[in-house]
Parts: sequence; C-alpha cells; structure tokens
Amino acid sequence: MASTDPEPLIFRKSAYSKTNNCVEVADTPLGAAVRDTRHRHLGHLEFPAAEWCAFLRGLSAGEL
Repeated sequence: MASTDPEPLIFRKSAYSKTNNCVEVADTPLGAAVRDTRHRHLGHLEFPAAEWCAFLRGLSAGEL
C-alpha cells in the first residue's frame, strides 16, 4: 500500500533573518511555509504562492 503522508518540508534559514530574529522557510507545492527557528515545535504558517511573492517584493522594495 502506498503512503499518503505528504513529503516532509525542508526548511532553510531565510536570507532576511538577522542574528537574533531567525525564521526558516520551506518551499511547498502551493507556496511557502515559515517557522520561528527558536520555536520549531510550535509549527509553521503556510502562505499561497501569490501572497508569498508579494511579501518578498515588498521586502525587496523596502516597503516592509
């Protein structure tokens, strides 16, 4: 019988993280997932691709 469990997310440290305020990001089939490095046990938040791209554009433009 085939497994129905989703593939585990592979998190990496965000390029926008600072020394004491680290977040990790994982690509998902529909967007991205974000979690706090210090509190991984609390889970993650998932964002649709369109929202994640808009967020990154805002960061790059200095709007956030």
